Amino acid sequence: MKPNKHKNQAVVQGKKPRVKLTAAEKSELFAEAVVTIIIMLLLNMSVIILYHLAILQDQSLVDGIYFLKQTMTIGPGYHLWSWERVGIVIMGIADVIVVYWRLVRRYHQMQLRHIISELHYIANGHFDHRISFSVNTDMQKVIDSINSLVDSTVAAINEEKAIEQSKDELITNVSHDIRTPLTSIIGYLGLLKNGAVTNHDDVIKYINIAYNKAEQMKSLANDLFEYTTLKSTKTKLNVTPINIAGMMEQVAAGFELEAEKKGIVFNIKARPKDLIVNADVEKLVRVYNNLISNALKYAAGATEINLVANLINKKQVELRVENNGEPIPQDKLRKIFDRFYRVESSRNTKTGGTGLGLSIVQGVVELHGGTIRCESNEKLTSFIILLPRTPKLNGAASQRVV
Repeated sequence: MKPNKHKNQAVVQGKKPRVKLTAAEKSELFAEAVVTIIIMLLLNMSVIILYHLAILQDQSLVDGIYFLKQTMTIGPGYHLWSWERVGIVIMGIADVIVVYWRLVRRYHQMQLRHIISELHYIANGHFDHRISFSVNTDMQKVIDSINSLVDSTVAAINEEKAIEQSKDELITNVSHDIRTPLTSIIGYLGLLKNGAVTNHDDVIKYINIAYNKAEQMKSLANDLFEYTTLKSTKTKLNVTPINIAGMMEQVAAGFELEAEKKGIVFNIKARPKDLIVNADVEKLVRVYNNLISNALKYAAGATEINLVANLINKKQVELRVENNGEPIPQDKLRKIFDRFYRVESSRNTKTGGTGLGLSIVQGVVELHGGTIRCESNEKLTSFIILLPRTPKLNGAASQRVV
């Protein structure tokens, strides 16, 4: 039996069709009906013969039945119908019931064969196929369970493929980002080792370049370690009450010199001013460091960076890091938190980024039970974080206010 590979139009519209029987199955059902009727007729004849042999040949029984018939009336002058006719009617009704039961039973067997055929088809690797017909019996629950199981299996397979692809991309990206500075380090150190460079100024220059490239590799290693640590289920939060306005001022102070060189000023606002947030201070500082560093490196033409904290309600706070630089293209916003993704098309490291900063930010926010999104237009590029005021504790918490 070949399963139906094309969905019926009724399925597309949301209504599943019944099982469509093949010509052979219809013939089988017809033959079942004919055989059952013949068997029932033979059984009826046997009953009638036994009736005549057991009752009609005994005159006393005949007289007794006749007496009962004459004495039992229905209404004025209406006697009971002939016992023979009553028996024939009962046998006829019984015949119809038996024939119907046999046909329904056979039809359910055919439905089961169709279900088994569909299962074999799916099991052969056609995971995009679903059992598209419906039945009236409890087998419909089985069909729905099978379709749900196939959906779950397909989702698990796709997730595993995505994980494998993600691992491959991770290896490729890490290899690329390590190999590039390592090649430069080996090249410059090779020149120095072989004595190809004798000028003192050039020696110092090459040593500085090699050192900067080594620092770049160290930054990548640190970011990669932090990223993988955040993804671990064993990572715990050390939650403490934080005066968010004070923390934002301290973080901004660490970037003042770099911001001054680029003509960028910080605007810090907290509503209310004494807003307290319960969070892991070390990890939350890393979030601000990464977002501010990202703005300083990539927000071309920016003149200000806004650090804003708002109390949304008793359970949530909103943290914003905004800049008025060039907007991020809309088609790149949905990928901006992807690991190793850079908005610029080339994978150059001129800006010094590892491509893990925003992924780390997202990991920290999610670890706190919050969400982060990015909005960008001609006026502002905003990273908007929603955090619970008191995240679920999976580590020690002190009462010290930072």
